[in-house]
Amino acid sequence: MTTQNLIIYKFNTLYHILEELSLDLNFKIAFIDSENSLKEKVKNLNNHLIISNKKYSDIGNQFILVNAPIDIQKLIEKINIEFLKIHFNSQSKVKINNYIIDLNSREMLINNTKLKLTEKEINTITYLSKSNNPVSIDELQQKVWSYQSDIETHTVETHIYRLRKKILNTFNDNQFIVSKKNGYQIK
Repeated sequence: MTTQNLIIYKFNTLYHILEELSLDLNFKIAFIDSENSLKEKVKNLNNHLIISNKKYSDIGNQFILVNAPIDIQKLIEKINIEFLKIHFNSQSKVKINNYIIDLNSREMLINNTKLKLTEKEINTITYLSKSNNPVSIDELQQKVWSYQSDIETHTVETHIYRLRKKILNTFNDNQFIVSKKNGYQIK
């Protein structure tokens, strides 16, 4: 797991308390008291949480501590939960070509346009995106639908047809999933 960076923003008292406990904590702690320094610090950090004692509207990954005093163990527990949320949300977004696939909300996005997808559609897109070669209908039946390949069904073809139509209607893109003679592929 990557280093968890806890940034205390304009909250000097909390910084001194956590700094004393830093050897027992599983995150790297920094104190910042200016907006420019904060922007510079988070620019190169993937896994960070900013704690302050008031809401700053232009700051992301922010945890506001308003109910003080607080039991230190409860605070550390809340910080760890916030890091878990950040980690979960970062894993939920997958970039495929020019699109962002949000696995949590089951949406496909480009610019400000969103397309709601079903779980099978998400699974199909993510499975196809992991292959550099066309994926056969039999393979999709086994891996995405959990069907045996000897069953005669047009489920895959029907779902791909409908998915391609949804993508075409929403994004005007008929080349996202292409048909090849030996299967389907995302280019």
